[in-house]
Amino acid sequence: VIKKMSNDLIVKNNALIDASYTLSLVEQRLIGLALVKANNKRQEITSDMVFNIHASEYADQFGVHNPVAYRALKEASERLFLRYFSYTLYGLDFGQDSSFKPPKKLKSSDVATVMKSRWVQKTGYTEALGLLHFQFTDDVVSLIANSKEYFTSYYLSQTVEFTSTYATRLFELLMKWESVGHIPFIEMEKLRGQLGVDKKQYKVISNFKLRVLDIAVEQVNQFSDYKIKYEQHKQGRTITGFSFSFKQKNPKKVPSGSLKDKNTIDLFTNLTEKQISFFAHKLAHDHDFASKNAEPGEDYSDLEKRLILKLADYNFVQKNMKNLERLGFKTKG
Repeated sequence: VIKKMSNDLIVKNNALIDASYTLSLVEQRLIGLALVKANNKRQEITSDMVFNIHASEYADQFGVHNPVAYRALKEASERLFLRYFSYTLYGLDFGQDSSFKPPKKLKSSDVATVMKSRWVQKTGYTEALGLLHFQFTDDVVSLIANSKEYFTSYYLSQTVEFTSTYATRLFELLMKWESVGHIPFIEMEKLRGQLGVDKKQYKVISNFKLRVLDIAVEQVNQFSDYKIKYEQHKQGRTITGFSFSFKQKNPKKVPSGSLKDKNTIDLFTNLTEKQISFFAHKLAHDHDFASKNAEPGEDYSDLEKRLILKLADYNFVQKNMKNLERLGFKTKG
């Protein structure tokens, strides 16, 4: 029997949601459990905070037998220390002690740095007690605790029935884009990283779909409150990436006539929902626009998400009409 904690809310910075990393299902669950425990105690997560998770807590939360939980925590104590993730930083700030001076003509939006960091700085296991101990690294703390603006939140109980770590990662992406209603196009290699697929695994696209994507979609559809499906995008015969559409299984009722087709033009903005998604992506990756409109700490996907909401606003569309026309939008005269 799965026991839901009194408040099992998880909050993560979007940079961590978008990061590339490979974690086992147990490791994913343990990190989620640690975040929930800190949230329940109303503690601010710091790098000197030691998380202690007992096997019985894991067993209760995820509905497994105690012997399974003891073995899972012991194995995780060995592997978790070796796990790392990579994420992208945008801009020209290379640290206070950096002597490197970038060329003056180089724009901040042109610079992307891939950083790698470990999840934990130390870990241990008390076998006689079935107790796992670990501390997050500074990078993880900053990407979890400092999630005031660009963050994704969901409940741990929404993921406990997933048996695939790929399903958990796909669900996190879904929750990140929940307010938008779909997940825009994600390039193939980036999606592999975001779902936690090892670089050496499932290189053949048919294997990737069979062993990763189809399983993740099936479990999200079966065990969550959402129905999701993917669309593959091709360049010639080559699949270049995927986009996703999703909807709640039991959505709140809305007044008749308030829903519109994705191809229906908004009378105020003159943009269809498909155009909004298309031009949000275009603007977010346009150097001139992004350098002037991206907020501090905002990466491409955060800016794109914000623009999808902004492009439904008449005043914003009119203010940025020249940029939209420059990127291919045509007004009907």
